[in-house]
Amino acid sequence: MELFVNGQKLDIQLENEKTVGDVLKSFQEECEKTQAATVTVCVNGKNISAEEFDETCKENLTDSTKIELGVVSKTAIDDAFKAQKEEALKLAEELKEISVKFQTGKDKEANALITRLADLIDSVCHTAGLSALFPESFGKISIDGKNFMEFFEDFSPVLKDFEQSIASKDTVMTGDLAEYEISPRLESLSKALEI
Repeated sequence: MELFVNGQKLDIQLENEKTVGDVLKSFQEECEKTQAATVTVCVNGKNISAEEFDETCKENLTDSTKIELGVVSKTAIDDAFKAQKEEALKLAEELKEISVKFQTGKDKEANALITRLADLIDSVCHTAGLSALFPESFGKISIDGKNFMEFFEDFSPVLKDFEQSIASKDTVMTGDLAEYEISPRLESLSKALEI
């Protein structure tokens, strides 16, 4: 049997493990000791869904069994939130100048800010989803009194308006949205990620 964690092959010795479920149970016990959680399971090249999990756990181990696990640790989530906190703060300031960049022909710089904003939002949403695996550590994160889902539900219409203002080359609206709607939200997000 081969066991891979986040793409790295582990050198392990089986003790009393006879099934895929035995291996996963032993691995989960180790994860709990190190504040980590398994987020994906792949057996013999097939991603295992929640519906298939119980049946897959019953499979007997063979020499050719290959188990690949995706694991996330509390530390990795902490680190991601710290980086996102810094990026949110930087972007909050830089976005205040986006309309000036568009008006002075610095479209490339302005577009780079928009890309960074999209990347940040994507990254925070992904990390927030993973953070739910550690509710005791991250469950109390509140952004202006809202959880992540509520915050992004409120933020979404603003981002749509921002996208439309850029598409229609309305630099005044783009600047107003960036300075008065997006930047304050990014500052609140940054503050909330001070864990």
